[in-house]
Amino acid sequence: MAGSYEDRDGKIWMDGELVDWRDARVHILTHALHYASAVFEGERCYDGKIFKTREHAERLLKSGELIDMEIPWTADQIVAAKDEVLKANGFTNAYVRALAFRGAGPDMGVAASHNPVRLAICTWEWGSYYGDAKWQGAKLDISKWKRPSPETIPSAAKAAGLYMICTMSKHAAEKKGCSDALFMDYRGYVAEATGANVFFVKDGEIHTPLADVFLNGITRQTIIQMCKDQGMTVHERHILPEEVSEFQECFLTGSAAEVTPVAQIGEDWHFQVGATTRKIAEDYEALVRA
Repeated sequence: MAGSYEDRDGKIWMDGELVDWRDARVHILTHALHYASAVFEGERCYDGKIFKTREHAERLLKSGELIDMEIPWTADQIVAAKDEVLKANGFTNAYVRALAFRGAGPDMGVAASHNPVRLAICTWEWGSYYGDAKWQGAKLDISKWKRPSPETIPSAAKAAGLYMICTMSKHAAEKKGCSDALFMDYRGYVAEATGANVFFVKDGEIHTPLADVFLNGITRQTIIQMCKDQGMTVHERHILPEEVSEFQECFLTGSAAEVTPVAQIGEDWHFQVGATTRKIAEDYEALVRA
């Protein structure tokens, strides 16, 4: 499926009903468009089954709660709606995007407690998030922006506003020929990429930043548990930039990214697309289709 995301065939679920793709519109005074009062989920459907669908639905509700936006749907209803829109579009392998947001209403200042909270669910066929990097290893820029303190933002929410610096960082990375950018956090520790968590491998052991200032990804949690179940040692800890040169392999994880190896970060850090990363990627692929 090519072309603009605005002009496509298909159905989108909006506020309890399926509407034609081209008719899924909102008013220009939608609060979320002005003030980023929105939360979302990105998921993948494999062979007709959305991986971790309930966990994603529950996290959407939690994200809404964290930004003081009560979503008027239950997890069961959200799970059912995702299945409904996949069926309506005839997809068995696809990406799923659920978006809850404050719509247009009587409030148009910063406060918007009287505006309706709306929910939309879209799905489309989407290949590898990083294209050929999925197999060859991605190249990452190092963002000039930092993940902020959880005292300044609700860092456990998958909230639209928290992705502003991600967009800026990824644009800067792409201009340098990179696939993505790596953030440090406000303390100077390695954090995450713009839309994926990062893992490192050293002597067969896994190291990943502690998710204390950024979203603890569902795929991240899945990979950690999968590695532990296989008897691998996993270190969730603060990682200093000067440690990165000591790691032999690196990979990214996320619902869109799945498991993507990294070949280079910045100008100085290079990694093998090694056996441990390849095995984790293969095992994850088997798990999501189990």
